[in-house]
Amino acid sequence: MRSYGLGRVLAAVPTALGVATIVFLLIHLIPGDPIEVMLGETATAVDRQSLRAGLGLDRPLHQQYADYLGGLFRGELGTSIHSGRKVGELLIERLPATIELSLAALVFAVAMALPLGLLSAKYAGRAVDRAAMIGSLSAVALPNFWLGPLLIMLFSIELGWLPVSGRGGWAHLVLPAFTLGASMAGILTRMTRASVLETVGEEYIRTARAKGAPESTVFAKHALRNALTPVLSLLGLQLGALLAGSVITETIFAWPGIGRLTLEAIETRDYPVVQGCVLLISLGYVGVNLVTDLAYAWVNPRIRCPQGRDD
Repeated sequence: MRSYGLGRVLAAVPTALGVATIVFLLIHLIPGDPIEVMLGETATAVDRQSLRAGLGLDRPLHQQYADYLGGLFRGELGTSIHSGRKVGELLIERLPATIELSLAALVFAVAMALPLGLLSAKYAGRAVDRAAMIGSLSAVALPNFWLGPLLIMLFSIELGWLPVSGRGGWAHLVLPAFTLGASMAGILTRMTRASVLETVGEEYIRTARAKGAPESTVFAKHALRNALTPVLSLLGLQLGALLAGSVITETIFAWPGIGRLTLEAIETRDYPVVQGCVLLISLGYVGVNLVTDLAYAWVNPRIRCPQGRDD
C-alpha cells in the first residue's frame, strides 16, 4: 500500500506542473490587454508603457513563465493587477464560500441519489424505477445556467420563499446547492441503480438466497455493501467536478466564492488572479482524484497489488 500510495503521489506531481503550465499559457492567449482595461482607451502611450513595465508585462513570455513557476515553488501567486492585493489573500478570502457551497451540493446529491438509486434497483422495471430514471436523466440534462434562473424566478420572485442571491444563512444556500448538486445527483442515482443491479446477480447473492436469508437482509447486508464501492469512487470524482461547476452557479447567485472571483478577474484581464483561481480549482480536482485513488486502493486490495502481493 505504501509503494502504491507513493507512486500515485509522484504521478500527481507532473500532472500538477502540466496544469500550471497550461493555465499560464491559456491565460496569456486570452484576447484583450489588461493595461487598456485599467487605464482606458484615452491613456497615453507613455502611461501604458510605464504601467506595463511596472507590472512586468513587457518582458518575454518565457521570463514571465519562469517567474510564475518560481513564485509557485515559493508559495507566492503574485499580486492582483486590478486591486494590488496578494492573490493568495484573495483566494483564502473566497475559498470558504466555495467549500461551503460544494459540500452543501454534495450532501444534497448524496441524500437524493442513494435512496432513489436503491429504490429504483429494488423495484426495477416498475413505475418507481421509471420515474427515478426520468428524474435523474432530467437532472443531468438541465444546465446550471438555465436551472439557476428558473429556480430564482419560481422560489424567490414568484413565491418569495428564498433569497435571490448572496451569502448569509441556510436559506441563501438552498437554491445554489440545489442548482450545483442536481446534475451530480442524477449521475449518482443512475450509477447506484446499475451497481446494485449488477451486484444482486452475483453468485454469493444467489447463495444467500438459497440458504433462506430474508430478501431485506440479502439486499441490505450483502448487495448494498459491495455495490457502493464503485459509487464511492464516482463520488470522489464528482466532488472535483463540483469545484469546476461552481463558476457558473456562483455567478448566477452572486455567491462570493472562487468561481465568481474567476469571472471578475477575467473581465478585468487580471492575469495573476485568473491564474491563481484556475490553478486552485485544477489542483483541487487533481487532489480529489488522488485521494479517491488512495481510498479505492485501500478498500480494494486488488488495485494496489494486482500480482497478489501487498508491499
